[in-house]
Amino acid sequence: LCENPNLSGQVLCKKKKQSISILLAVSIPGIFILLLTVSAVSWVGFKRKKRHAHCDDPFGVEVMQNSNQNSLLESEGQRFTYPEIVEITSNFKSIIGRGGFGEVYFGTLQNQTQVAVKLLISSSTQGSKEFENEVKLLMRAHHRNLVSLVGYCDEGETMALVYNFVANGNLQQRLSADVTLHVLTWKERLQIAVDAARGLDYLHNGCKPSIVHRDLKTSNILLCENLHAMIADFGLSKVFATESATHVSTDPKGTFGYLDPQYYYTGKLKKKSDIYSFGIVLLELITGRAAIIRDVEAEPIHICRWVSPKFETMEIESIVDSRIQGTYNTSSAWKALQIAMACVPLTAFQRPDITFIYNNLKECLETEMSSGRTQIVGNDDTSSSSSIRMASQIESETSS
Repeated sequence: LCENPNLSGQVLCKKKKQSISILLAVSIPGIFILLLTVSAVSWVGFKRKKRHAHCDDPFGVEVMQNSNQNSLLESEGQRFTYPEIVEITSNFKSIIGRGGFGEVYFGTLQNQTQVAVKLLISSSTQGSKEFENEVKLLMRAHHRNLVSLVGYCDEGETMALVYNFVANGNLQQRLSADVTLHVLTWKERLQIAVDAARGLDYLHNGCKPSIVHRDLKTSNILLCENLHAMIADFGLSKVFATESATHVSTDPKGTFGYLDPQYYYTGKLKKKSDIYSFGIVLLELITGRAAIIRDVEAEPIHICRWVSPKFETMEIESIVDSRIQGTYNTSSAWKALQIAMACVPLTAFQRPDITFIYNNLKECLETEMSSGRTQIVGNDDTSSSSSIRMASQIESETSS
C-alpha cells in the first residue's frame, strides 16, 4: 500500500479532509463558547462601571455623579423657555405659595402632568451660569422624600424651577389651628418628622457634593395621600464646591423664624444651618404652633422662647399640642422634644448632624408604635434618666 504513490496520495487526502472536518467540528463550538465568555466579561465590566458611576444612597436610591452632565440634564430634566413657563402656568394664574426666594404657581405640562413652578426673585449674587450648574446637580438628586425637580427656565432676567406637584397640601396647612381636616396624630407627626429627616440626610450625606436646603420650613414639607412627607423647594439650595467643604459663603436668605442665627450674622451657610430650621419644624410638629407665635393678647414670640422655660421644668403636657393630649406616648414625645431643642442652639457646633437626628426620631416612632397606652408625664426617674442619656448622646455627637 505504501509503495503505491497514487493510492497513498488518495489516502492522505482523505485523512487530511477528515482532520479538517474534526478540527472544524471541535473549534466552531469552542469559538462560540469563547465569544459568549468575552461577552459576559464585557457585560460584567460595563455593569461595574455603571455601578461605580452612581453614589448609592443608604435608603435605596441613587444620585448620578461626575461626568456627562449635559446628557443627564437632557434625559432627566427639561429646559423651558419663558413663553413655555407662561403657558404652563396659564399666565401665572394660580399662586399656591410664597417664600423667601419667590412665588410658586400651579401649572400643567403638555402631557397633563401637574407641576409647581417657582419663579425666582432676581439676584445679583447668582449669575445664570451658577444657576444652571446648580440646577444640573439638583436634577440628579432623586429620593422618595424629595419632590422631584423636573425642569427649569433661565432666559433673560427669568429664572424658574419646575417641580412635580404634590396635591395633598403642606405641613403648615395641616398644623394650622383653624384646619378643618383631620388633626394629625402623634404617630403621624413622628412619621412626617422621620420622612423629612431622611430626605434632609440624603441632601447632606447622600449627594456628593452635599446640598444644603437653606429654606426648610413647614410650608416646604409636602404631604402625600398617605401623609408621608416630601421636602420641596430645595432648588435654591447651595451646593458645596467640594466633598470636603464645610460651608458656603453666601448672603443670608431664608424665612424669618427658621433662619439660623449664626448663618444670619456670619454669612457662612453650613449643614448645621438646616439643622436649626429642622428643629423649628420639629417644635411645630410637637406643639402645633407656628415658628412665630402670634397671640392676640401678647407680643409675637419665637417658638424657642415659648418652649424653653417649659422644657427646663419638664412641663411636657403644656408643650404638646392640646388637640392630641392623652393620645401619645410620653417617652416618645419627651425624646422628640429633646431632639428638637438640641437642634436650636445659637451656635452651629452645638447641634447634632442629621443622621443622628434621623436615627433618634426612628426610635421615637418605634416607641410610639410599640406602645398601646399613654404614659403619665412627670419629673420621674424615667424622664430624668432619658434626659441625661439624650444630653450625653448629643454632647458626644457634637464634640466628635
